[in-house]
Amino acid sequence: MSGSAHTSDARGAAWPATEAEARAVQEQLRPRVELADRAPAPGTPGTVLAGVDVAYDDTHDVVAAAAVALDGGTHEVVARATAYARVPFPYVPGLLAFRELPAVLDALERLGRVPDLVVCDGYGLAHPRRFGLASHLGVLTGLATVGVAKTPFVFRHGPVGAARGDSAPLLDGTEEVGRALRTREGVRPVFVSVGHRVSLDSACAHTLSLARRYRLPETTRRADALCREALREAATRQTGESRSPGEEGRAAATGRP
Repeated sequence: MSGSAHTSDARGAAWPATEAEARAVQEQLRPRVELADRAPAPGTPGTVLAGVDVAYDDTHDVVAAAAVALDGGTHEVVARATAYARVPFPYVPGLLAFRELPAVLDALERLGRVPDLVVCDGYGLAHPRRFGLASHLGVLTGLATVGVAKTPFVFRHGPVGAARGDSAPLLDGTEEVGRALRTREGVRPVFVSVGHRVSLDSACAHTLSLARRYRLPETTRRADALCREALREAATRQTGESRSPGEEGRAAATGRP
């Protein structure tokens, strides 16, 4: 994995600068997605389940990423890390990975633990080119990954039963690209898709196991809280440094807020 926020990915290739280049990268890497399940069984003690998420400071053009690792059996936090980067790519639906991945990769490197599974706040195969953030992250790192999103993106699904664990196929035409999954009775479903090295059944089972009390998996909730906390701390530092020319210069030189 790479810690560079501007010019390289996990394999050292140039980071795309245009939409056409980014789509070409997705088309190039998509065949590397593996559907064979290499993730541990849900609830396995001693395994490491990680969540990653990002938050943006649009004023300073900064993205903060967080990675939080939980024990697979207890769901207790065993490690956490954050990273910051200048936003390296414009906002384009379907290309969000190119905004988020450099900081996410950096946070995972700093985690100090190798996850057995990474849960992403976003999509994997449930993507117009079947290569969302979860799949992209999995291919670059070799880790098993799952996408758990809050909305169905551009896809449709039938009725989902009201009980916890009920689901319906998430469809692009007649192709199942994920599932709408009810994690709490009477609460809106989440949208689960395969990222890399995991089956859809396993992805849904892990999502349910990690969402025992809330709609979203505990991995996502913890990572979301941590990246927002990190962004607030960065904004506080930025405010303080703006009053000190020397400190502001050092912050700019490091590329961090």
